[in-house]
Amino acid sequence: MHPFQRLFLYSKNYQKQIILGGIYSTLNKIFDIMPEILIGIAIDTVVNTNQSFLAKFGFISTKEQIVILGLLTALIWIFESLFEFLYSLKWRNLAQNLQHDLRIDVYSHIQKLEMSFFDNKNTGNLLSILNDDINQIERFLNGGINSIIQVFFSSVLIGLIFFILSPTIAFLSLIPIPFILFGAFHFQKKIGPKYLEVRENAGGINSHLNNNILGISTIKSFTSEQYEISRIESLSKKYKESNRSAIKLSSAITPVIRMAVMLGFIIILVYGGFLVLDNKLNVAIYSILIFLSQRLLWPLTALSEITDTYQRSLASINRVMNLLKTPIKVSYNETGLDLKNVIGNIEFKNINFSYSNKKILNDLSFNITSGKTFAFVGATGSGKSTVLKLLLRFYEKNSGEILLDGHDISKINLKDLRKSIGYVSQDIYLIGGSVADNIAYGTFHSTREEIIHAAKLAEAHDFITHLEHGYDSIIGERGQKLSGGQRQRLAIARAILKNPPILILDEATSAVDNETELAIQKSLEKVVIGRTTIIIAHRLSTVRNADKIFVFNNGEIIESGDHNHLVNLNGIYATLWSLQMGEKIL
Repeated sequence: MHPFQRLFLYSKNYQKQIILGGIYSTLNKIFDIMPEILIGIAIDTVVNTNQSFLAKFGFISTKEQIVILGLLTALIWIFESLFEFLYSLKWRNLAQNLQHDLRIDVYSHIQKLEMSFFDNKNTGNLLSILNDDINQIERFLNGGINSIIQVFFSSVLIGLIFFILSPTIAFLSLIPIPFILFGAFHFQKKIGPKYLEVRENAGGINSHLNNNILGISTIKSFTSEQYEISRIESLSKKYKESNRSAIKLSSAITPVIRMAVMLGFIIILVYGGFLVLDNKLNVAIYSILIFLSQRLLWPLTALSEITDTYQRSLASINRVMNLLKTPIKVSYNETGLDLKNVIGNIEFKNINFSYSNKKILNDLSFNITSGKTFAFVGATGSGKSTVLKLLLRFYEKNSGEILLDGHDISKINLKDLRKSIGYVSQDIYLIGGSVADNIAYGTFHSTREEIIHAAKLAEAHDFITHLEHGYDSIIGERGQKLSGGQRQRLAIARAILKNPPILILDEATSAVDNETELAIQKSLEKVVIGRTTIIIAHRLSTVRNADKIFVFNNGEIIESGDHNHLVNLNGIYATLWSLQMGEKIL
């Protein structure tokens, strides 16, 4: 399907506005070419006086005819200006509305895509689509469509007038048009892939710039500024070269079209002049043809710019629509879940999961009892975090069943499932708002008292009150004004405020010191009462009081039990415990 067909189908709610915009553009062009006709009629009036064209309508006096021409000119200019205002208003509003709808729809669609989609996508390209590509579509709708409509209708209308006034000259004047169209479409086919390459390279630059700005502290600490400048320079050069290639083709269109336009104008000028000298063509009609030839041919020089904008838009429309058509593999529309009735029993039954053809979980089965605290420990890459991501349905299992209170989670409404789980991950996400905004993120209607209570449970209240504006302090993008431990405590407070029946802490205390960790653990002892809690930790002191600990290795559970039981087994857990205790002694 052609990109503009895809865009037209997408914009079905605006098709009435599109039709009206097309009508206004056409009417504006009709009134736009009328002054040239009036010039010919004026010459006819002065030359032929009472035998002129207007005399046939009962206006015998030459002065009366000129007054009529003046009134007609005023009316034509008024209507031309009116329809220019109307089409400009219609197309610009349409461009803004579609731009807004596209950006919101694309962003909403992205949020519904599974996590594996983001694993394989360049963040810069996604940002480029959301910003640059949608803005490019907006620019085309703002003026490009009107230009296409007006060039097309002016050519058709003026061509009809030519055939009415002088069929012979009309045929001759059309000789350059096939060459003009061939040149435009020939370059169009070549320039299309170039602009797609330009868009991809723009995405690459965006991605790298975004990563560099987020990692500016690392760049500075390793004095890698010059290295990063050279990388950006290389990417920018690649973008420049792809753009240069497109510009070269784009720039070649106009000279080719201008030569063809010149040929058509010379034909009308010379051949028409001979006909007038031989008294085979009225001088007024000759004047009209000369003026209209400009209207017929010179607008075609705009085809180069129109083609350029058109091709840029094609590449952008395809990228936007392809993203919108990316299938959502994780459905949001299953059976609803009453959060008040969630007990928190979790069961994994024969779960297998692979990522990029690498086996992560192998026939994994275990039970988690409601109201108890469970811990996952093991080496990096053993499958601990993967289990949690499958429970949250960030990824979909290959086989097996995951049950929540006896219900298959793949048949539970995804939003309800995630609302029942409070998740604190290793990668803390904070918004660029206040401390209170961040704690209440996801629980947006919480009172200040509830926010403060959650902060106290997370051992965050003390440091918050020492900030300049307390809970109203702005923490900067991604919480850059806070330490790692402070960010983690805000994330824990956020999960506590959510008050979910299931609480997951994935290395949630990894960035805090031992003293703060002990304080948080003491607070969590109160928080976990009555709810199912799952803790992932490398620091075993964090999980020693868990009701049950699962030891993971290569996607399997090789040991399980409470702390004392596992220590007495003298297995992997006991070895890890001894090692960590030894490190503490040293």
